[in-house]
Amino acid sequence: MTISVEAYARECAEQGLRGNYAVCQADFTVEQKYDYSDEDQEVWRTLCDRQTKLTEKLAHHSYLDGVDALGLLDRIPDFHEVSERLQKLTGWEIVAVPGLIPNEPFFDHLANRRFPVTNWLRSKKELDYIVEPDMFHDFFGHVPILSQPVFADFMQLYGEKGGAASRMGGEQLAGRLYWYTAEFGLMREGGASLKAFGAGLMSSFSELQFAVTSPDAHHVPFDLETVMRTAYEIDKFQRAYFVLPSFAALRDAFEKADMAKLVARWKDVDPLDPAMV
Repeated sequence: MTISVEAYARECAEQGLRGNYAVCQADFTVEQKYDYSDEDQEVWRTLCDRQTKLTEKLAHHSYLDGVDALGLLDRIPDFHEVSERLQKLTGWEIVAVPGLIPNEPFFDHLANRRFPVTNWLRSKKELDYIVEPDMFHDFFGHVPILSQPVFADFMQLYGEKGGAASRMGGEQLAGRLYWYTAEFGLMREGGASLKAFGAGLMSSFSELQFAVTSPDAHHVPFDLETVMRTAYEIDKFQRAYFVLPSFAALRDAFEKADMAKLVARWKDVDPLDPAMV
């Protein structure tokens, strides 16, 4: 169902969401307006410095390569500058949004190689946890991996096929695939050591360490249909982490998937318990 910007802005205001949705364009984008305070810049550097000490050890090399290629750590990124670099690598660009946006424009942005990034940053009091996704989560977490051609192709395909699945009633199935890959995905590096690439892990000081190194983390070999059927946790550590052999395996499995059949088969079936997959 299509929702107007005005109606969505009213809903977000009633829910107390932080972003200014009243200034959204028709596609729910806004201007970045690079007017961040000295305190904002300090928060950005603090978050990046702290998290980089972990990502250098626990992140997949493809994520680290993206950080090096795009340069994200010294100051709050200028979306236009990073978009120029990203377009040369994979044809993607960054668009500013005030926070979470409806599914329909989100899928459309991805299908057209535009990644929505929140234009505001958490405060000093929220270094360890924030309820709403902010710029640090969106940019530090998601953007570096978009520099990798195969994953970038998957994300465009996700916008196309995930959007179609959502329109067929498979919104939750598509959401689980995004959650367990783009947000909390793990992958083997060199066929052996376990590394992380999902944005929910890249931007989390505590869960990144747990997911990759803890003997209590439940690691499950990637299977597209199982992923789409498995429930997930929103406000606690995941009870399952799916492990990819490669980005090509993810892209190819999704490319071959018959979404109409999957949605028809599973949309009304209770999800799997992540602890039991």
